Amino acid sequence: MSSLSNFGKKLQRLCSSIFLYLACLCGSTCFLISSLYKSILFRVNKFFIQLFYFIFISIFGFCILKTLKPRSSGDFTPRNLDLFFTSVSAVTVSSMSTVEMEVFSNSQLILITFLMLIGGEVFISMVGLHLVRPKFKPWRKDSKIESVLSSTTTSSPRNSNFNIDDIELDIVVLPDSPKPNSEKDESQNDFGSSDTQTLKYQSIKFLGVVTLVYLLVVNILGISSVVVYFVCVSSAKDVLRNKGLKTFTFAIFTTVSTFASCGFVPTNENMMVFSKNSGLLLILIPQMLFGNTLYPTCLRLSIRFLGKLFSKKREAKYLLKRSREIGHLHLLPSQHSRLLVVTVFGFIFVLFILFSALEWNSSALNGLNGYQKFVGSFFQVVNARHTGETIVDISTVAPAILVLFIVMMYFPPYTSFMPVKGVVENPEELFGEKQGRGKVAENLILSQLSYLFIFIVLICITEKKGMKDDPLNFNVLNITLEVISAYGNVGFTTGYSCDRMINPDPTCKNKWYGFVGRWSDEGKIILIIVMFYGRLKKFNMDGGKAWKLL
Repeated sequence: MSSLSNFGKKLQRLCSSIFLYLACLCGSTCFLISSLYKSILFRVNKFFIQLFYFIFISIFGFCILKTLKPRSSGDFTPRNLDLFFTSVSAVTVSSMSTVEMEVFSNSQLILITFLMLIGGEVFISMVGLHLVRPKFKPWRKDSKIESVLSSTTTSSPRNSNFNIDDIELDIVVLPDSPKPNSEKDESQNDFGSSDTQTLKYQSIKFLGVVTLVYLLVVNILGISSVVVYFVCVSSAKDVLRNKGLKTFTFAIFTTVSTFASCGFVPTNENMMVFSKNSGLLLILIPQMLFGNTLYPTCLRLSIRFLGKLFSKKREAKYLLKRSREIGHLHLLPSQHSRLLVVTVFGFIFVLFILFSALEWNSSALNGLNGYQKFVGSFFQVVNARHTGETIVDISTVAPAILVLFIVMMYFPPYTSFMPVKGVVENPEELFGEKQGRGKVAENLILSQLSYLFIFIVLICITEKKGMKDDPLNFNVLNITLEVISAYGNVGFTTGYSCDRMINPDPTCKNKWYGFVGRWSDEGKIILIIVMFYGRLKKFNMDGGKAWKLL
């Protein structure tokens, strides 16, 4: 019995030692991960973080797409490059396609929906807020530093007993940049000077919650509205039944795609099969605006509303009045947000007038009555900015409209007409923090148009055979539209038509995918680079300053 009890005690001590060892190991691992996280978050350039994110998610999506079986596995199996192209297109919300959408099975459509969701700008901004929030956390040891600094400022420098050893090393958040006296006094009266850092931390935390609520509410309302429409309108439901698509999958896929400004639709013809379903188009139009060009204005309204609903008026007031100090790309100042709304609807009005004047009686809108043409034209011009869904064959649109579409797709989403001087004092505050680049790098970085020109030239080189043998399809305007569409993450394409071939090919079959689907592998790879570049173009808004055009 004694030997058994001794064995039990030894076993107990051994278990205790193993438990302590594992606890220490877990604690050390957590500390190492935390330190590595802070080091990466606070020191690595944001451009490289997002570039790694998009590349990693694209590879992940490609691997899963390759594992899942397509719907028409017996007739056609997409190549690996086409699957990777589709994954990149979904993650970068570009909706450029090299295969028909009805090739993908229901499980693959769900995966593409997930890729579009986590690649959307609203989701990326929400994740960014949660990652950057620790940077503004008011650490406890900061209070000791503030007390020491305050004591030194009140006393004479000669008589001060300030000792640097009294300050413990920790992450110190630098105070806000100095402001004019009037603005500083107003800031202290509104928010107080002692807890500004705490208020900033709580405000960023609240902003992350607002973004999450906004993302969920808009998507849930959109999905519900689309489902109700298909239940009530039998003609729209018959389209899905004939194509073998599930109503709920279509509703989720289309709503997420529209809100993320992607433009993918599970049907081969995009929204052309629903051109007469004006109610569905009217449901999707607000999704496009709320998820892209009007998002900053809607974000400010959401902050104001949820601040009252959740009793976060102080945080909401701080976010609305000191939006520049937050440094959030989508939280624009009040006047900029108002002018953005005017600019967005101004562009839509001009596009609608010109599109209606040139295309009202054309073959693009053939078969529609007056009301359907009005709604369809409005739907088309709203998509021309950044979403890319279409009810018409882009190749049949007048060249003047194509050029106008190219200009609209080139503009960033928050382009606004601001005639009042001094509205934006520091543009870097609106488009993210200015990246720390050396003078040599700044001189070598080109402008947006320069890179687009290089991409177009490279694709003209890779597709020179097609431009020589099939000039009606492979012309410079179509290639330019495809490149600018990929850069703007829109998805408009003229497609490819066998009827436009000068030398008819009896083996040629018309397919419902983008013009890039007929390109060489080298051209597709270049367009993949263009999609990544377009998704990260916000980091190069000030490029090309070394060139002076006089």
